[in-house]
Amino acid sequence: MGKRVVITGVPGVGKTTVIDGAREKLKEENIDYTSINFGTCMFEVACEQGKVKSRDEMRKLEQAEQKELQKTAAQLIAKIKENVIVDTHCTVSTPGGYLPGLPSWVLEELKPDIIILVETDEDQILKRRMSDTSRERDMEGYLSIKEHQEYNRAMAAAYSMLTGSTVRIIKNQDFLLERSVADMLDILR
Repeated sequence: MGKRVVITGVPGVGKTTVIDGAREKLKEENIDYTSINFGTCMFEVACEQGKVKSRDEMRKLEQAEQKELQKTAAQLIAKIKENVIVDTHCTVSTPGGYLPGLPSWVLEELKPDIIILVETDEDQILKRRMSDTSRERDMEGYLSIKEHQEYNRAMAAAYSMLTGSTVRIIKNQDFLLERSVADMLDILR
């Protein structure tokens, strides 16, 4: 079984950009990771089941439906035998409150070796979200983003307690992407 790495962060923090940069450098060293976006995996299952037409609709589904999608996606990812990166959200902000992105039934399937939390300053996240026209995101202010990042830290600690995995935080500051990628490389090697 390969290494299992869960990488989380709030929408707009740039986790996928950091993941892609690290995977590119790892390929030069002949180290390969399969990268799976957990939300995309859930979305594909939801589309097959006729529950949604856009990815952004998923967070508005009933909690029971979201839980079932999480479980099915985790089971699909758990079948991967090589090194895998699971790009996901630590928590999902829903109309009913924060939904765990990695509840116990997901963690039991994934069995992560490490959980990485990608963070940055709230104003940078807000700016990135405002310039991203590819998604239909609910507008959040600085304080909401700050609360979400703080809640993610608490949840990452809880996930660590459930799995025995370590937790690392990588800062993805504007104009310092190479540093974030280097930090990610140190973990993935």
